[in-house]
Amino acid sequence: MILVSACLLGVNCKYSGKNNENLEVIQLIKKKGGIPVCPEQLGGLTTPRLPAEIKGGEGMDVLCDSAKVIQKDGVEVTEAFVKGAKETLKIAEDFEVNQAILKARSPSCGMGQIYDGSFSGVSIKGDGVTAALLKSKNITVYTEENIAKILQSIDI
Repeated sequence: MILVSACLLGVNCKYSGKNNENLEVIQLIKKKGGIPVCPEQLGGLTTPRLPAEIKGGEGMDVLCDSAKVIQKDGVEVTEAFVKGAKETLKIAEDFEVNQAILKARSPSCGMGQIYDGSFSGVSIKGDGVTAALLKSKNITVYTEENIAKILQSIDI
């Protein structure tokens, strides 16, 4: 089983109320099995919602309370992002999941690159809140952008 961002499977849970459907991820999950999650919804945020980005660091900084998650209108939503990350981790642990495919550059799910907090489309090195928490618990995190690496490492 693989934990997977629900938006990649076509679930309309993206901040805009739309999805990030990825046919390669869907095909992989059909073969391997997956558990869809949306950390932002699990944290109590609505869909649709205003876009949010991490200000002052990256996901692990948010978990350590040295950075914040801020919506485009300036409202802080850090608590919801942390709650969603913890709920996602609980699901991963309950199902003994050790791999996840998460949405690239998301403030929750991004792995390796996230947006810089300026809402200008500029990305920086770092992980989203959920990705950082999962990685800290030895869960391997991929994004839909490295599907070839996923296919090499997963026995199908």
